[in-house]
Amino acid sequence: MAEIVLLLVIEKIGVALANGAANQACAEFCKYATRLTELQASMGRVMRELRVMHDVLCQMDIRKRNHQAFESWLDGVRKVAHDMEDMVDEYLYRVGREHDIGCCFYLKKGFRKPRSLLSLNQIASGVKEIEKDLAHLSETKNRWISMINNGDTSSSIYIVQRSQELANISRTLDEEDLVGVDENREKLEQWLGGDNGERSVITLLGMGGLGKTVLAANVYKKEREKFHCHAWVSISQTYSIEDVLRNIIKELFKDKAGVSSDTAAMDITCLQETLKRFLEKKKYLIILDDVWTPEAFYDFSRTLVCNVKGSRLIITTRQRDVAALASQGHMLTLEALPEDEAWDLFCKKSFPREMNHECPEELKLLSKEIVSKCKGLPLAIVSVGSLLYVREKTVEEWKRIHDQLSWEIINNSRFDHVRNVLHLSFIYLPTYLKSCFLYCSLFPEDYLFHRKKLVRLWLAEGFIVEKGSSTLEEVAEGYLKELVNRNMLQLVRMNSFGRIKRFKMHDIIHELAVDLCQKDCSGVKYEENKCVGSLQKDGRRLVVHNLKKDIQQSFCSIHGVRTLIALDKSMPSSILLPQLSEKSRYMTVLELSGLPIEKIPDSIGDLFNLRHLGLRNSKVKLLPKSIEKLSNLLTLDLCITDIQELPGGIVKLKKLRHLFAEKNTLPPSDFGFCSGVRIPIGLGNLTNLQTLQALEAQDESIRQLGELRQLRSLRIWNVKGIYCGHLSESLAQMPFLTYLYVGASDEKNEVLQLNVVLPNLQKLRLTGRLPEGALLGLQAAMQKLYSLHLCWSQLREDPLPCLSRLANLIALSIGTGAYSGEEFAFLAGWFPKLKNLRLRSLPNLKRLEIKQGALVTLESFTLGNLNSMTEVPPSLAVLAPLQYLAFNEITQEFLTLLRQCPGLVGRQWRHTLRD
Repeated sequence: MAEIVLLLVIEKIGVALANGAANQACAEFCKYATRLTELQASMGRVMRELRVMHDVLCQMDIRKRNHQAFESWLDGVRKVAHDMEDMVDEYLYRVGREHDIGCCFYLKKGFRKPRSLLSLNQIASGVKEIEKDLAHLSETKNRWISMINNGDTSSSIYIVQRSQELANISRTLDEEDLVGVDENREKLEQWLGGDNGERSVITLLGMGGLGKTVLAANVYKKEREKFHCHAWVSISQTYSIEDVLRNIIKELFKDKAGVSSDTAAMDITCLQETLKRFLEKKKYLIILDDVWTPEAFYDFSRTLVCNVKGSRLIITTRQRDVAALASQGHMLTLEALPEDEAWDLFCKKSFPREMNHECPEELKLLSKEIVSKCKGLPLAIVSVGSLLYVREKTVEEWKRIHDQLSWEIINNSRFDHVRNVLHLSFIYLPTYLKSCFLYCSLFPEDYLFHRKKLVRLWLAEGFIVEKGSSTLEEVAEGYLKELVNRNMLQLVRMNSFGRIKRFKMHDIIHELAVDLCQKDCSGVKYEENKCVGSLQKDGRRLVVHNLKKDIQQSFCSIHGVRTLIALDKSMPSSILLPQLSEKSRYMTVLELSGLPIEKIPDSIGDLFNLRHLGLRNSKVKLLPKSIEKLSNLLTLDLCITDIQELPGGIVKLKKLRHLFAEKNTLPPSDFGFCSGVRIPIGLGNLTNLQTLQALEAQDESIRQLGELRQLRSLRIWNVKGIYCGHLSESLAQMPFLTYLYVGASDEKNEVLQLNVVLPNLQKLRLTGRLPEGALLGLQAAMQKLYSLHLCWSQLREDPLPCLSRLANLIALSIGTGAYSGEEFAFLAGWFPKLKNLRLRSLPNLKRLEIKQGALVTLESFTLGNLNSMTEVPPSLAVLAPLQYLAFNEITQEFLTLLRQCPGLVGRQWRHTLRD
């Protein structure tokens, strides 16, 4: 896994060498140009050597990853890579700073010649030593590692072979070993026995260990005799087309002598033709177990002919893109076992000799906690249960296993098959995904990740590389989606538009990932009184979970710390931040949100490499002037702080991509409950800005907004009517804008009159009075609008006829003071894609009518604080797909009506009473 570290260092060297500083030197520094050129040549040689090492490690057979000598050699590789990273950072600090995204460099003004020369000599000497270390590593590998690789490998742990063995074991499990599969088994049997004569492709999707092979094997044994012929073959990442074809033929002809010897001499074309001819007129059932790529399916699909005999092809896979190859409606996604079924399976394996597999009463509490740690993963439950079956049935022994379970999973040979199955998913990840995956393991178990925040952290860490014309954020979201589709991360929640919103890591995968992270020296997590990982060895990244002692002295002096993320909000900060600024000058990520920080030291400006600074929900009132020196900063998060105005130097941060500075000043129900920050003259210099939340409107800043042509997300507060003309002109120059929030400075006297076409806008929130006819232009101006929120609009005419023309609208909220009318009517055909609807604080609204054929896709409907509504809308009954229905801030009388309403009988709904 050293290839992960190598890749990051290679990319950093590439950045440092692009349009080298020597080429940028002016005549005043010409005497340094030769030394710079020599140094860069050495760095180039190191980069090329590391790139070859990276490529070799990526291609190396996974069987060689388990030799202790080889792992020791990899430790040496990581150390050299980290040393080189230090040299590159020192180079950037002493010689030049990135000038723009194109990676040009310039010599620092005021650069003192004697000190400069000394620094260059020291860096050059360090790089020369690294070249020697690389040569020694190469010699060591050739001298010692090759002996192991060429010797007896019988003692090696062949992960691929173990996964194949596990598949074979899964195929032979008895009926009683299956729990919670009845519904899925019935569905599979139904698909296999359907009347459809066309060949169907059925896919079973799920993370490793969920029981896909077990389920498929159980159904296969029951149903295979209903077909003319049948075969089961396991596919791995290292499959051979010829071998798989031979295995299929062997299975199909297992009762016919001579077939195996005949196929041994066949080439791939002959094998394909033989199989085609045999299957052409047969009703066959073939299982392709553990398919990793769509290409594997395509390799065999042409040979497994699509006849009209009712043939069936079943594929088990961990990859969503493979599962998508299923015939229409024939993809089965396996989920973790619910709590009761997980308990049943655990008891079957732990207490097979007890009456009804009953757990002794004194062991129930500990057993429940042990099962909970498995998070419904059948493979883990079976392994833990089998381990406990042979242990003493005492509270003391059970408690010891409970307390040591994480260690057991990583080290006990009984869990080899669990580790192999899950490690296999990791090993076959592309290198660019491995670093992103291991990064997630630094966070606590069950930690709920937010897509956008994690994407910004990945960017700051340097994990993301450009792909075509996509932004780095778009590439990162693609990485995240790929990890979810590979079942390495678990999707928890999607937004209304079908994008990942919240996700987490399964506990068992988390345990294995933490172990891998330590071996790879990717980072350290500090929890309670211990560091998981060696801070001296792995100190590049530190995530503090739960602080129970002062660790400041433990890590602030560590030269190599690049990332600090504080999740414990009680972490002391008065001394912490100054120490970090002074002693960890290569810091890349400082995520200190929620800490009671009041002052940012001037020395923060010395962190020239800082790319992410998170101070959200802190007590900071001012930023120091030195903030302007953070020329590499990508994200600055000042949300919910006491900062009113940013320093003038903020406009010098030309690489800044995300600026958050919004704060809540009033209760959410009040007008103008949020405010932004004032940005000094020069806002237009921040041309790489993609997120600006939120800007306090001023005439000059609104005029300069048009220069920010990369903006995707904009929130702007306290807008006056006289600003709207210039604001519309500026918005028109933002071709990528997808999210816009505009808040007026006054709910009565200021009118938001925005006349602008925003063809790519997806989400729009308007807080303030709108002119008559304002909604008429929305259909033409905002064709892609998915979400609309109106508040304090003071509309006198029913807005629904206009809004119904927004055919792509998925979420609609009509809130406080948006409409003064008495009736809303949703007609047939209106809002064909709407999923979420909120009607709140409309004091005059008395009647609500929903015609048959309206809101046909509505899933969530919330009505709140509708004082004039005295009867339950009878047409709620027509909302068939509704999953969530809520009535908020209602009276006791209205609650009585709800309970008596025939249209709500049998339907679940929620309510809150008015204070």
